[in-house]
Amino acid sequence: MPTLSLSHGVDLAYQIDDFTDPWTTPETVVCLHGLAEGGIAWRSWVPTLGRHYRVVRPDQRGFAASTPMPEDFDWSLDVFIADLVKLVDTLELPRFHLVSAKFGGTVAMRFAAQYPERVSSLSVISSPVSLRKSLGDQIPWWREVVAKEGVRKWANMTMQGRLGRNATPAESAWWTDLMGSAPASTVIGIMRNLVEVDVTADLKAIRCPTLIATTTGSGLGSVESVKEWQRQIPDSKLVVLDSDSYHVAAAEPDECAAIVLRFLQETN
Repeated sequence: MPTLSLSHGVDLAYQIDDFTDPWTTPETVVCLHGLAEGGIAWRSWVPTLGRHYRVVRPDQRGFAASTPMPEDFDWSLDVFIADLVKLVDTLELPRFHLVSAKFGGTVAMRFAAQYPERVSSLSVISSPVSLRKSLGDQIPWWREVVAKEGVRKWANMTMQGRLGRNATPAESAWWTDLMGSAPASTVIGIMRNLVEVDVTADLKAIRCPTLIATTTGSGLGSVESVKEWQRQIPDSKLVVLDSDSYHVAAAEPDECAAIVLRFLQETN
């Protein structure tokens, strides 16, 4: 897996999947995963997207094959934005489609607002605009669980809400293993520093075609509350999936990937 040096001793790992016809020049999709995951979270999406687009899947700073970050690292949303800028500059991507889920969507919305000239389209799957409003009462408890019992314990305790009641034991175990392997120092540091993140003020500055997806039973807020902020994005549409999962990109990857593919093709 290739890596990009972000600073001394800090590397960002990423993977590129391209199953397009070799005589074509495909556009690129960059996929941003959520907290305590990695680019592998998009594995099930690759067969759908990779036939039509070059797919770039970074392990965001601190996660998976990227360098773990110390607990006292000074996290901010701008850190993730700067990392993404460095990645797409290195890959010589002047414009690209941005696909995201969970906290990755929060990062993506801020990026699209700050760099409108870089983003051809934006897809946001089950993401909060305000961590305090959506998860604020849970984050202190989450941080305590991770500090005392580890990331895996936290992932296991919260997995049913993420994947919903229809998730199989094997599916839940795989996602628990993935999230449980995240460095505790990274997870604790992010939970401590980013609880006040709110990108509501950025929404009106997003200029690209935007797809927002949520679920009928999302733990991140009611459908009406999502509509309230989605309508602030000028060229946006909302898709509501019938699911009790708040990580529907993981729970229903084929359906979500198909929805995003249709959206991407409509924007061309």
